[in-house]
Amino acid sequence: MLLWFVILYLMVSVGIGLFAATRVHSAKDFAVAGRSLPLPVVMATVFATWFGAEAVFGVSATFVKEGLGGVVADPFGSSLCLIFAGILFSKYLYKLNILTLGDFYRMRYNRTVEVITTLCIVASYLGWVAAQIKALGLIFFVVTDGTVSQETGMILGAAIVLTYTFFGGMFSVAILDFVQMTVSMGGLLFIAWIVSDKIDGGTSQVIRHASEAGKLQFFPDPDPLKWITFLGAWITMMLGSIPQQDVFQRITSAKSAKIALWGSILGAIIYFCFTFVPMFIAYSATLIDPALFADILEKDSQLVLPTLVLQHTPLVAQVLFFGAVLSAIMSCSSATLLAPSVTFAENIVRGFYPHMGDHRFLWVMRSCLVGFTCLVLAFALNTESSIFKMVENAYKVTLAGAFVPLLAGILWKRATTQGALMATFGGLLSWLMIELLIGEASPVPPQLIGLGISAVGMMTGSLLPQWIGHKTPGRPLHELQHHVAGQTHHTTIVNVKQHKPA
Repeated sequence: MLLWFVILYLMVSVGIGLFAATRVHSAKDFAVAGRSLPLPVVMATVFATWFGAEAVFGVSATFVKEGLGGVVADPFGSSLCLIFAGILFSKYLYKLNILTLGDFYRMRYNRTVEVITTLCIVASYLGWVAAQIKALGLIFFVVTDGTVSQETGMILGAAIVLTYTFFGGMFSVAILDFVQMTVSMGGLLFIAWIVSDKIDGGTSQVIRHASEAGKLQFFPDPDPLKWITFLGAWITMMLGSIPQQDVFQRITSAKSAKIALWGSILGAIIYFCFTFVPMFIAYSATLIDPALFADILEKDSQLVLPTLVLQHTPLVAQVLFFGAVLSAIMSCSSATLLAPSVTFAENIVRGFYPHMGDHRFLWVMRSCLVGFTCLVLAFALNTESSIFKMVENAYKVTLAGAFVPLLAGILWKRATTQGALMATFGGLLSWLMIELLIGEASPVPPQLIGLGISAVGMMTGSLLPQWIGHKTPGRPLHELQHHVAGQTHHTTIVNVKQHKPA
């Protein structure tokens, strides 16, 4: 019975996604939903940015094992990321009317910076999207009681998400985010209510037990090395996730800069608060059946939540839970499949074919989507990393190679192409060298060293005499905004003249 409900839910979701596809008529519709989304939809789609496999399975399992200190990256770092990104993108980049972050790197610096940072952004999505696909495989495995293997479930899940994203793009993502956010929140709150009733003392007892077990201790002990590791995890997610195409797409799909700003802030606040619900449910499991869940934590902590629901809740709760989890993961995976595909098409492929027509470019985006889905599926099928670790590691490359050129390009008028190249190459090379040669033995997280060297490279390269890109110096952001505004005004005047009655 549960399986049939899940199948029905999937069919409805695909139907909604395909219905949204009827609004896609151009590449802009496909990439950023025509920049037409109202505040409730923007808020929902920003919330769905992070509320996926990691928030439901990864964060909850990590909290049960390590406490609040173990989840500093998410939800603490990820929520702040959404707020900072909302401020930067709505205030500074929304006026540029661009499809991707790679477009900004090209306009602010040059084609070389665009290509390098785009490849960093695309590479960072490999682990993130693979985590979502891996979670879909886990759900199909649990729901079918092992009849469908996790590997087969991954293939099936990837095919379902690809179907509606291929046709509907950001319109399908946004509309399904709004529907699935409602299902996710309602379903998980209902489970939390049922679970709390199974424990003597209810919610207060769960919180008291977690506090006594030291699970609510957020800051590490006064040890410099522990603090460096703690801050490294926080900063990697908080800053490394800002130069991300899915975050950019969700925020700039709003129909105004004001809606983009408030949609991102409200979505971040709701996400931060609601992530504690699966943490509460997972920790409650250890009080309901300590022996069973202690064994599961040792073998595969990601199975704590689904096992609790299947063995200790009625059918209606199981339907709501798996509907909620599927909602969260499908929302997250569809957008994170779309983002790198759009970025690669716009900032890599289109550079070789600058005069490509809009209809043809739309199909290039869709082709890139299929190719990236196959790549992600292959990675998910062949990795042993946990969902939480895959997501946590995803943003090291963008922190080291793309964050400083983005921030400096927005806020520092003197940032130049030479500085951006030194920042990107310096950050990436230093991070990779330390990661490969020293790895976890490094007293300072390698990505933080890469971030520091990237910042030094930007300042040094921009202040020294310009030998690289001196013929095409970086243009300050305010000049780009005025240039785009002038082009828009000119286009409007031309169109009015062309349509003036005789």
